[in-house]
Amino acid sequence: MPSAELKAALEAAEAAAVVIRELYQRNLTVVTKADKSPVTEADVRAEEAIRAVLSARFPSYGFFGEETGQHAMGADRVWLVDPIDGTKSFVRECPFFSTQIALMHEGRMVLGVSSAPAYCELAWAERGEGAWLGGKRMQVSRVDSIDSAIVSSGNLKTLARDERRWRRYGDLVANVNRIRGYGDFVHYHLLARGALDAVVESDVNILDIAALTVLVEEAGGRFTDLDGQPISLTTTTVLATNGLLHEPLLAALR
Repeated sequence: MPSAELKAALEAAEAAAVVIRELYQRNLTVVTKADKSPVTEADVRAEEAIRAVLSARFPSYGFFGEETGQHAMGADRVWLVDPIDGTKSFVRECPFFSTQIALMHEGRMVLGVSSAPAYCELAWAERGEGAWLGGKRMQVSRVDSIDSAIVSSGNLKTLARDERRWRRYGDLVANVNRIRGYGDFVHYHLLARGALDAVVESDVNILDIAALTVLVEEAGGRFTDLDGQPISLTTTTVLATNGLLHEPLLAALR
């Protein structure tokens, strides 16, 4: 039975999807933020729609949004929201963008909703309740050897600047079955439903991945940073796997 929080997060994601679909491919004005990332009217309005739903249902919960910032971060439960993860894709009319909504309870991500409005694809997960894509339960693959693995990578700039680690990544690429670069929400959804076996990224924000950590883990996988440490608000790198490959891939990349 979905919790009240999950029901609210799903409703909030749908409210954001309505806004995003209305504004997608409308040649919106793009503003560059202080961190050099882009923001559009769609980002702001989608986050306002999400916040309106979640704050009305759970006024005592904290809120950390990509566009509206942090509120009551010391609360027992905090919503983490990226209204459009992949704004650069959204602006260039590439459909690889999503809405990410997570709930953190005492420092642990306990709920995640990942909505891809351009694809009408909706995934969600809650601790102890499994991971779901539409009405179908997701399960990671059972691939257990690196030479049989399909690995997808996203942002790798920081990894590329580390000569030793970049060389290890190159060795890994040469040894896996197939390397892909699906990026953003796409490769995490594929990992959770067993269509690939691992994801490597080195330049992420917690709002990009918070919901996806629950999705992957509830599908039976593992999700850490590239040093094997648990995901936290300061995480900037990712190794997400089907679980069986996690330790071998950590060893290969160290």
